[in-house]
Amino acid sequence: MVFHNRVAFPISGRAMQVYQLVRRTRSSAESPVSDRTPGSLPRRYRHGRHVDPNGDVRLREVAGDDRSGNFAAERGGVPNDNSPTAGPEPDGRDDATLLDAYSHAVTTVVDRIGPAVVRLDVAGPQGRRGSGSGVIVSPDGLIVTNHHVVAAAMQPGAARLAVTTADGRRLGARLVGADPDTDLALARVDENVTLPAAALGDSKRLRRGQLVVAIGNPLGFESTVTAGVVSALGRSLRASSGRLVDDLIQTDAALNPGNSGGPLVASHGEVVGINTAIIQGAQGICFAIAANTVKHVLGELVRHGRVRRAWIGIAAAQTALPARLRHLAGVAQESAVMVASVEPGSPAAGVGIVAGDVVLAIDGRPVTGADDLVRSLSGERIGRDTAIEILRDGGRRTVSLVPRERPQRAAA
Repeated sequence: MVFHNRVAFPISGRAMQVYQLVRRTRSSAESPVSDRTPGSLPRRYRHGRHVDPNGDVRLREVAGDDRSGNFAAERGGVPNDNSPTAGPEPDGRDDATLLDAYSHAVTTVVDRIGPAVVRLDVAGPQGRRGSGSGVIVSPDGLIVTNHHVVAAAMQPGAARLAVTTADGRRLGARLVGADPDTDLALARVDENVTLPAAALGDSKRLRRGQLVVAIGNPLGFESTVTAGVVSALGRSLRASSGRLVDDLIQTDAALNPGNSGGPLVASHGEVVGINTAIIQGAQGICFAIAANTVKHVLGELVRHGRVRRAWIGIAAAQTALPARLRHLAGVAQESAVMVASVEPGSPAAGVGIVAGDVVLAIDGRPVTGADDLVRSLSGERIGRDTAIEILRDGGRRTVSLVPRERPQRAAA
């Protein structure tokens, strides 16, 4: 009930809440400050069931959908245990702190890895010239870069590589080896010097969204730093040899011509990739060869001067397996590779594999395309018995052969 001129008027619960607030606001304007104690209403308005002996007005929450809690009126009273409380005021220093932490991470990486990044200049035959980036991975002057950066130096009559370090020293270098299938190359400095070196990290520990820093010499601008994140992992692209390069890192750290061969570095200061490619016309889609691949290729190039891969002597292409054939042969996979030709005297020819055979699996691992076939013939299989499952005339059979090292530019 609300009494006006001594007449009682019925009023709903929600209206009573609004009425109390209005009365309270008016009373605050009408009454002198000395007429009430802190947190209380004027004495003449201390009535009704919503006023406690201390003059505090407590109203049930009327805003929003959650009506379970109580709150104290704006003037006077302390919220009870169920009342929503305002969070801490935003600290204007938080953004500055985060920005400073980001800057600190990038500058720390640059200070640690930057001295190990070099510029490579290549003078090929017939006046062909090129340049790119590289990263020193051992103090005695081993430099990892891209194959396409130093390809001109592999031509007959090409000059040696010219290396410019971050501190401005100019050194000569020779090519130790290259692997077109992974677009990696290894060079060694000629001079007897001790150089700052970068450590190769474990690219398997990378996560999408992780901060990475690219350092290189794009378009001749030396020691350029860009930063971004790991956009994706496990990408695949075709190398210049036509082979599929697996386990590439996709990043949005800006790369330009000249960045090729430079390091992609994680925030903890280890090289997790070697920058290799961009997609022309796209923005923020760049790729780096994973550090674990780099370590494998680096070991092969140091030991053998090349990356050894197994060879069985066939040329093959992917083919679809019709449902009827899969049912009759008891095959689950929907595709495999069909042998197009067999090299005379090869391991495949020695065990009777002929054109038209369909390769289903190697050592029990399904082969669904030419890339699976190439990927399965790694250097570890050289000289080892390998089981090849084939499909011929609707029947499955398994033959055993011993792969040899693949000759240069040979088929699988």
